[in-house]
Amino acid sequence: MITVATTRPHSARTDGQGPGQEPVGELVQRASQQLTELVRGELRLAQAEMKEKGKRYGKGGGLFGGAGLVGFLMLQALVATAIAALAVPLPVWAAGLIVTAVLGVIAAVMALTGKKQVGKASPPTPQQTIENVKADVAEIKGSAHR
Repeated sequence: MITVATTRPHSARTDGQGPGQEPVGELVQRASQQLTELVRGELRLAQAEMKEKGKRYGKGGGLFGGAGLVGFLMLQALVATAIAALAVPLPVWAAGLIVTAVLGVIAAVMALTGKKQVGKASPPTPQQTIENVKADVAEIKGSAHR
């Protein structure tokens, strides 16, 4: 099926506007449509970018997990070595108790330091981003009223 589109030349306009001038309603509609297309395009781009980064974070996280497991096994071997070294001048149970106490102190210091850091991270909302978005909205509103 073939359709023929007809267009009116600019001089045959019936809306009272001259050539190159369009009604405000059409301009607002076109601007709204372009803004919508722009936002959708940016969202598609962000989605694709986050998908790619998610894959990389997944692979990196898996490798970090494997490294953590091997590091944990290494620390267990180091603890066993420390106990064996202390067991030469002391009974084995005393060597094990000393190493356990030292590890307990290290764990307590790390837990307190971690709690302090988590407290400094509150609140868990992106405050700077929220302020930037509010400023952007205010700027757009200000531009629309001019």
